[in-house]
Amino acid sequence: MARLPRLTLPGYPHHVIQRGNNRQAIFTGTADYETLLAMLHENAVKFGVAVHGYVLMSNHFHLLATPETVEGLPLMMQAVGRRYVRHFNQYQARSGTLWEGRYKSTLIQAERHLLACMVYMDLNPVRAGMVPEARDYPWSSHAHYIGLKADRLVEPHPLYWELGNTPFAREAAYADMVRAGVSSQQRDALTQSALKGWALGEADYVADLQERTRRRVSKGRAGRPARLPKP
Repeated sequence: MARLPRLTLPGYPHHVIQRGNNRQAIFTGTADYETLLAMLHENAVKFGVAVHGYVLMSNHFHLLATPETVEGLPLMMQAVGRRYVRHFNQYQARSGTLWEGRYKSTLIQAERHLLACMVYMDLNPVRAGMVPEARDYPWSSHAHYIGLKADRLVEPHPLYWELGNTPFAREAAYADMVRAGVSSQQRDALTQSALKGWALGEADYVADLQERTRRRVSKGRAGRPARLPKP
């Protein structure tokens, strides 16, 4: 079966996952994490992509981002992917691929899933047993959203601003959301939608997306399409 093109539309939040080949580590130390973040910031600005959230894990990373144009996100990911591989190979004296193929992504319905996706990303290091709390992990956007530091890469989505009328109120509300976590069903839906490329949202949202693109946005029925009767 032919591989579907990635689903990318301007003005919509996208959940992105990029994995290391064969689950290999893509970071070996602080300099690698900082290098990737710097590359993401540079190219997000260059290609008009608002990065709302991120988490860099040892062998993969997640982004939540909204591109201004249909080409913005693919161009950013291509530029970052190529440059980071050159950096990694040079300093590790290695050659060959680093990524497990192309990055995975899909669109998510902001009102229903955007804040949950941010929480899901922030809790990745906790679920992996790397830290006891999300605030203890240095390589995510969590610290920015709870007021521990200012992160130049992060551009909050309007839904975050609606959490409170003051910075303190927003930070406290978001911290409460992270403490509450997300359900296993929502976590699985966020993961699988990105990996498989199907839009995540309510029926009306998915139907509206389908009107805006020729690429199929949701999983169809298995098997061959039904044959139309001959005239």
